[in-house]
Amino acid sequence: MVYRKTRLGMAADLCLYASMTLLMLLTLYPFWTQLVTSLETGASVYSTRLMFVPEQVSFEAYRLAFHFKPLWTGYLNTIVRTALGVLCMLVVTSLTAYPLSKKDLPFNRALTGFLLLTMLFTGGLIPNYLLIRELHLLNSVWALVLPGTLSAFNALVMRNFFRSIPDSLEESARVDGAGYLRIYVSVILPLSAPVLATLALWVGVGHWNAWFDSLIYIADGHKQVLQVVLRKILIENDTADMNAMIQKMNTHSEYTDRQLQAAVVMLSIIPMLVVYPFVQKYFVQGVMVGAIKG
Repeated sequence: MVYRKTRLGMAADLCLYASMTLLMLLTLYPFWTQLVTSLETGASVYSTRLMFVPEQVSFEAYRLAFHFKPLWTGYLNTIVRTALGVLCMLVVTSLTAYPLSKKDLPFNRALTGFLLLTMLFTGGLIPNYLLIRELHLLNSVWALVLPGTLSAFNALVMRNFFRSIPDSLEESARVDGAGYLRIYVSVILPLSAPVLATLALWVGVGHWNAWFDSLIYIADGHKQVLQVVLRKILIENDTADMNAMIQKMNTHSEYTDRQLQAAVVMLSIIPMLVVYPFVQKYFVQGVMVGAIKG
């Protein structure tokens, strides 16, 4: 009987590993094809057959991409947006969640209910646009940052994490003469690295990949974010700037705009690939504690 259970367990593990391996390959394949295309040379990039490795490796497309000014302008705008968005979110969300984590806060239930109400109802696109316009935020990075500064979901996750911190730590700090602000800065925030890193990752990826709000609120091409630049190249097929740059550099005609598109896509995902491993260790802990406790 024990032997049959062991065989069934091994079969289940084998199926699980095979499924996860297949899912991983399906997830990585689009990125791999873009990498192969960006490293390929000549007209072979237009071949209909599957290419798992480039026939002839060349970094010419990346050299051209480094001279594509709209890419780096979008990069800078996206980095500024992401940094401001994450910083403002962490400050405002933590300052909102900390008082709500106190059960003796007056009107705690009413305030929490009001916060939850914003998860069910929104003003819609037109009222949001009118609000941004009346606040004179059009063509400003703040039009992309301020609307998403406080999320009810993020505030509740952080509130639940704060409630999981033992009250004895705050009581000890209060006995030593610390006030609420000092406790918040010196005790609560240092212990909240998991949830802070988790929410920073969520919001950072959201800002990095966002394009629709920039398309609506930003009319100046020099202030557009990276994803709008990529959208014009990949979806709208607007490669006029690329072709003009290639002709200006007097490079070989064998390097096509498709290779340059693939190189630009690969360059756009590098920051997230670099940042994620450093915050991944906090991810599971922050999600589990923030979602279950409290």
